[in-house]
Amino acid sequence: MRENLKNSLTMLKPMPMKKLSEIFAELLREKGINKIGMLSKRYRKSRNKLQDIALDVLEGKGAIVEVDEPTAIAWDLSGRRTGEAKYAYAPSCIAKKFKVVISPGDLRARLPNDCPYFIIDLMHWEKHTEKEKNKVALQAAQSYGVLRDYLWSELLALTWINEEFKEKAHFPLDRVTAYEGPTAEFLKEKGIDEVVLLDPRAEEVLSEEDFSVGAFIIGGIVDTGGTKKGTTAKIGEALESEGIKVRRRKIVLRGDIIGVPDRINHILKILLEMLVEGKSMEEAILTVQSPLHARWRLRKELPKHKRRYLIDGRKYLVVEKELFDEYSRWLNIRWEDFVQVLRELNFVALERKRIHHLNKIAVARIINGKLYRVILLKRAALLCYNC
Repeated sequence: MRENLKNSLTMLKPMPMKKLSEIFAELLREKGINKIGMLSKRYRKSRNKLQDIALDVLEGKGAIVEVDEPTAIAWDLSGRRTGEAKYAYAPSCIAKKFKVVISPGDLRARLPNDCPYFIIDLMHWEKHTEKEKNKVALQAAQSYGVLRDYLWSELLALTWINEEFKEKAHFPLDRVTAYEGPTAEFLKEKGIDEVVLLDPRAEEVLSEEDFSVGAFIIGGIVDTGGTKKGTTAKIGEALESEGIKVRRRKIVLRGDIIGVPDRINHILKILLEMLVEGKSMEEAILTVQSPLHARWRLRKELPKHKRRYLIDGRKYLVVEKELFDEYSRWLNIRWEDFVQVLRELNFVALERKRIHHLNKIAVARIINGKLYRVILLKRAALLCYNC
């Protein structure tokens, strides 16, 4: 019975979305193609060659053709460099000279029609300072690059587009879904009646149950001055007033938003790591978490473990040195980050066995309502790792 329940739960778990490269690979296999070459040695370098070729084909820049002589450069369908191939990617200007095996239309016909949109909502653009507007535009451009690593550009939608944003957007808006009207209007045109609004102030945490919606609103607000608290919720309120159902959700790291990167492009990458790669929320966060964000979380975590000592009249706040190993499992911290936070908190890190030794020779005392371990020695030699 337990096995049947386990199987039922497995069946209910949503399957990860397919990358564009995976859809492309399936099409190649159907055509009997197990490796693909290039007609030019100057093709850009990338981590996922198949994804790049698929994007170029999808965007009409070229096609897959059968060549007269095997190419010198080729990759298999896993993206590994391999020997020569008789099928190759050819730019549009020369593809007509060969027999086209896969055209842009062939690949586009294979795209699923139930993929969600990832929306950057610019409804509150005018509330930003000039510096913040530049950051919104930059993060939108970086989101364009992030999405192309997994899926395809058209799934990135920008709503409430205006002329000022167009001037600041240093990426091809014609390749994404750029919409000058309200988000609700865009959603209705696409037949989408329910969305997930990612909001750090939401009460509920994003889960796999939310992956079935037609769109995710991933941002559109940059708040460097702390003047826009609650603004994200207003995006949801505007949608609900137009009859769109909104699920407000937050991304957390072990129950807390502290330590979760808040840039729009980072939020998008976390979401894609969960949707496409099938990673847990924690695993997805760690793919983008910088040491800076990790230190923010560490500053909150370490005080939970502090112990107060009074040695020869001097107060010490002590934590176990081994905490570094524990926190480095789920925070992207280096030893130097650990030491930096210790110094900022004015903490001392000691080995667990040394703390046990101090506890044996200490006497517990309540001083000003706080527990101290008092050691009456003329001299107390402590091995301090962050002095």
